[in-house]
Amino acid sequence: MAQDVGEEATDAQPATGNRHRVRVSIGALLLGMLISALDQTIVSTALPTIVSDLGGMSHLSWVVTAYLLASTAATPLWGKLGDQYGRKRLFQAAIVIFLIGSALCGLAQNMSQLIAFRALQGLGGGGLMVLSMAIVGDIVPPRDRGRYQGLFGAVFGATSVLGPLLGGLFVDHLSWRWVFYINLPVGAVALLVIAAALRIPVRAVEHRIDYVGTLLITSVATCLILVTSLGGRTWGWTSAPLIGTAVLGAALLGCFLLAERRAAAPVLPLKLFRIRTFALSSAISFVIGFAMFGAMTYLPTFLQVVRGVSPTMSGVHMLPMVLGLLLTSTLSGQAVSRTGRWKIFPVLGTAVTAAGLVLLHRLTESSGDLEMSLYFFVFGFGLGLVMQVLVLIVQNAVSYEDLGVATSGVTFFRSIGSAFGVAVFGTVFTGRLDDKLRHVFNGPAQSQSAAALESDPRAMAQLPPELRPSALHAYATSITDVFLYAAPIVLLAFALTWLLKEDGLRGSVTAPDMAQTLSVHPVHRSSREEVQRALSVLGSRDGRRGIYEKITATAGYDLLPASSWLLLRALRPERSLSPTRLAQYSHVPLPVIENALEQIEQRGLATLEGTDLLLTDAGREVAAKLSAARQDSFAELLGDWWGPDRPTDLVELVEELSSQLSGSDGERPQTPVPRDRARRT
Repeated sequence: MAQDVGEEATDAQPATGNRHRVRVSIGALLLGMLISALDQTIVSTALPTIVSDLGGMSHLSWVVTAYLLASTAATPLWGKLGDQYGRKRLFQAAIVIFLIGSALCGLAQNMSQLIAFRALQGLGGGGLMVLSMAIVGDIVPPRDRGRYQGLFGAVFGATSVLGPLLGGLFVDHLSWRWVFYINLPVGAVALLVIAAALRIPVRAVEHRIDYVGTLLITSVATCLILVTSLGGRTWGWTSAPLIGTAVLGAALLGCFLLAERRAAAPVLPLKLFRIRTFALSSAISFVIGFAMFGAMTYLPTFLQVVRGVSPTMSGVHMLPMVLGLLLTSTLSGQAVSRTGRWKIFPVLGTAVTAAGLVLLHRLTESSGDLEMSLYFFVFGFGLGLVMQVLVLIVQNAVSYEDLGVATSGVTFFRSIGSAFGVAVFGTVFTGRLDDKLRHVFNGPAQSQSAAALESDPRAMAQLPPELRPSALHAYATSITDVFLYAAPIVLLAFALTWLLKEDGLRGSVTAPDMAQTLSVHPVHRSSREEVQRALSVLGSRDGRRGIYEKITATAGYDLLPASSWLLLRALRPERSLSPTRLAQYSHVPLPVIENALEQIEQRGLATLEGTDLLLTDAGREVAAKLSAARQDSFAELLGDWWGPDRPTDLVELVEELSSQLSGSDGERPQTPVPRDRARRT
């Protein structure tokens, strides 16, 4: 009953358009995020068919790595450029770039073209992610953002499950090219709706953008990936190209460190690494990204080539891993937010992830479906235990001024780890496969068969019966060996988790949204936006009764939560408050409002004059104390961020959210009010 107290009528009319327009715009933003989030998972099950069609199993990792590197580098730039030049036009540009990249990927005739077009697609994908979430902040009042954040989180959860299945269905029934073409109609609808419906007030915010730092850190990552992916195969370990690339990477790293010391707004402030929790969490996040995307990229190859399942069924087989990840990712974040205890999750999560990798190593060409599902679930279970918590504890460890950049920093390392993991997994896989196939096809006349099988796994069906089992075993062990080699790296992360110090959590630290834990793109929000997100979640419909109970107790009264809510609404002098009108517009049940009205009238705190509720002097005094208690409750949640030197924008945010929790009247009624009850009010 009273759980709905505080879910007001409708909001004040947004400056960016009416409520219908806002909802339509939110739908278009969700479509934009959908195609970007879907691209993370839909491609994986199509990769074995793509490399078979275009040739070049050794280049499989670059199809994923090119996208990851481009999107990781572009994400922070999209966010700041959107602040300066307007998010609507930048979001439209991101959609266009993404769609052009998607169309070109679908038209690619060789692996080199596909890799280049995937990088272009990644540039747009980074913008779709960061700008869609930022635009929500422009068109939705802070008190209502919680519900929309839930929708965006649901998109990530849905695409994690549906992506592998859709990728398989397109490959089986259409073509792998439709993995990319599907973005075109969805993106076109989003583009048209955004152009027609989205209205954002122009508030240009000047930023100093660290172009040099962004370029240098991306170049360092690229050099590192080139060395690990080409070393020992395309380039010899002592060859001039490899040594030159390694030296160039080291020199660029030195330039990056120097540039970040001098940058006015560094992309990754070096002072953050003096905070132990941030440094350790970044390292662990790197390893988790390494393990997660490395495995997700090569498991479909194992299923389709070794087990011989269809692309669609390979997506089905991946579901236990995805479900395990979603389950523990959600539950661990909620458990930490409620209990304040968190260290057990990264410790247990990295241990289970390492165990999952060892189990994946045990897979063979004869492994049963139940065994595979169990191993996949264990691996996903471990990943989910640690992913949410890493973001949460970093937000708890830094000062307010560093909150935004620290959050983007830890997600940045996960993104770089993902690109690095895919590249390293690919290097180990292709190196092992080359050696093992050479052993199977050890005659000079058979070397051509080995090369053909490496380039196109479908050639397995044309092998002589006496060679096929050995070749299949070579593929199986080449993939599963990768998981064994990755296990010690995750065990290193397990060792690092023991060095984390379990500090108490601020009350405002809530479970991060799915975009901060499942996206390959770094999350880019300002410190104010991060605090706003957390406090908006606490002030959502499910949390408001608790807030009103707390502020009523803090103010020293024994009022019903709904009574406090009504008094605070009536406190604002510019609002004429009709209880009947309130019931019409509100999600609060009418009996709850009637009980609250009866209580405050009996206690002489307010009177009904016509259709308006007017506060008495005593009621105004009570409402003022409730208002102060409400603001204090927000301040308490912020912990040491609410210190003597608290920044002005944080004070303004608390005042804004405090005011909006009392709600405002709006548009059309949700439900009609019965005549007999309307007469009572």
